[in-house]
Amino acid sequence: MNKYITELIGTFFLVLTIGCTVIDGGSGVSPPLAIGSALMVMIFAGGHISGAHYNPAVTVGVWIRGRCQTKDVIPYMVFQVLGAALAALAVKCLKAGAQVTALTLAAGPALLAEFLFTFALVYVVLNTATAKGTSGNSFYGLAIGFTVMTGAFAVGGISGGAFNPAVAVGISLMGLSAWSNIWIFLSANFLAGAVAGLAFKYLNPTDP
Repeated sequence: MNKYITELIGTFFLVLTIGCTVIDGGSGVSPPLAIGSALMVMIFAGGHISGAHYNPAVTVGVWIRGRCQTKDVIPYMVFQVLGAALAALAVKCLKAGAQVTALTLAAGPALLAEFLFTFALVYVVLNTATAKGTSGNSFYGLAIGFTVMTGAFAVGGISGGAFNPAVAVGISLMGLSAWSNIWIFLSANFLAGAVAGLAFKYLNPTDP
């Protein structure tokens, strides 16, 4: 249960930061920097307990790679989504009365953007936090947080920069994205996580 609660806490603060910085908050560089930093510190805080996935797509990739037990996959995802939902409720309280404008997405570009940077995120997670060649490093949290920050800068205006099905649920609950967009995030994110897991196994055949 400690692993699952850690996943809830980390996802909660990630989504809380997204909501508080995007809704009636800063503009320009502020949200991506804050969001990447929040993910980084939560990874360092919880990595030794749960692996600090905070993202169902990461859980899929880590499971395919062989570093997440099958029995933990669904509970991880449930607690990640629960953390995102609780964060959305907290943001609604903290930002009560703030005007929220839902994203208008073009399906094709949004799908591609979400796939590419979710792949990049899961690929970085697997190679910095689970590979024997980088075992024991102290930079994995920074690398992962910076990947999300980079993606937010690069394609945030195209897809919203979720790269995470739990985040997609959170931003939908907050009204930042219409529920009609949820299929874009779920399909692109889960597919990218699976492809990243397979890519890791292909490129690292001797890494059990």
